[in-house]
Amino acid sequence: MRNLCCFFLLLSCVVPGLAQPNSYLFVWAGDDAKKDSDFLAVLDADPKSPHYGQAVASVAVPGPSGTPHHTELQMPEDGFLLANAFESGRTTLFDLRDPLHPTVVTSFGDLDGYMHPHTYIRLANNHVLATFQYHGGHEPKSDGGGLVEFDERGHFIRSSSAIDPTVKGELIRPYSLVALPALDRIVSTNTAMHDQDGDSRTVQVWRLSDLRMLTTLVLQPGPRGSEQKYPGEPLPLGDGKTVLIHTFTCGLYALDAVDTAHPTVRHLKTFDGEICGVPLRTGHYWVATLTTVHALAAYDISDLANIREVSRITFDDKQKPHWISADADNRRIVMNSGEHGDHRLFMVNFDPQTGALTLDEHFRDAGSDKVGVSMDGKSWPHGFKGDAYEHGTVFSRPAATVQKAAMQK
Repeated sequence: MRNLCCFFLLLSCVVPGLAQPNSYLFVWAGDDAKKDSDFLAVLDADPKSPHYGQAVASVAVPGPSGTPHHTELQMPEDGFLLANAFESGRTTLFDLRDPLHPTVVTSFGDLDGYMHPHTYIRLANNHVLATFQYHGGHEPKSDGGGLVEFDERGHFIRSSSAIDPTVKGELIRPYSLVALPALDRIVSTNTAMHDQDGDSRTVQVWRLSDLRMLTTLVLQPGPRGSEQKYPGEPLPLGDGKTVLIHTFTCGLYALDAVDTAHPTVRHLKTFDGEICGVPLRTGHYWVATLTTVHALAAYDISDLANIREVSRITFDDKQKPHWISADADNRRIVMNSGEHGDHRLFMVNFDPQTGALTLDEHFRDAGSDKVGVSMDGKSWPHGFKGDAYEHGTVFSRPAATVQKAAMQK
């Protein structure tokens, strides 16, 4: 018993943030003038706090800006977060176990010749699986990339090319992915981050156990004629078999029979607007960022043959909703425009029973008459002062969850 007590005492001393009960936002950001270093900011996200929405910490990434882009889509349970600076092709690992004292653990670039990572997911073995857009070069005519597995600190484990000779005319630029361990499958999408590379419209199915790419499916147009372009996030439904795939041209598709030799994909819905950003699937609701109509909308997807909108928040014309991420309870959603619109973060309350979205009017800068928290014209704790743009933004995990993950390592 005495040894057990000593263990917990030691754990609390080594990782003081594990006892921190508050809620935070981790914001991956960059200097809008691209003169200063990229940085990760920590904002108070506790609605009961007198400092709600204010910056409480930040840490810079050494070196010039690399254009901050995606972080992991939700904060991992172990308290470490991966984030990429897409233009530089580098990944940074942050230690956020103590939110008030964030640190940079390491950074790394190409792995096994694969370049420019985009999306990371965690596997059951604690490894990371990521999409890399290129292989051997990063020009418009460079080879398509693939999937790379590595440990959290960037040590290479294995890789597999996404090039498929059966679809020679299709642009292969791995964008995002999801793993379906029960089916021994991975589903990935192809969308080029660089517009000059060209259009993409494909989804790929892989075997998880050996990273073998099994098939490439070409999305077909919907009634508008352009919904198939730029596939984005693949998100599984509760049945564990059906995968919904959104496109940045506002289409929604369903991938069926993913565990068979002949998976199929079908168009389900076309959302409002010409451009749509990162979505969420929570319960039987799909939350979509409708970028060009400046809105966030929730849809009931319990019946895929009759998808219906249940709630919408419309923002002013300066907002181009792009990134969203939910907290651990799926009751709050953080939203921003990335580098595409006004540099402002919004907090949205979500009702998992009705799908209702409501803007949190209290999440704003101190003394401001505008809802939301601006990233511009501020002095950040690490020393940067100026306008900043945000992209990947995630909620912290409850302290008990992080502590449990640390004990299991």
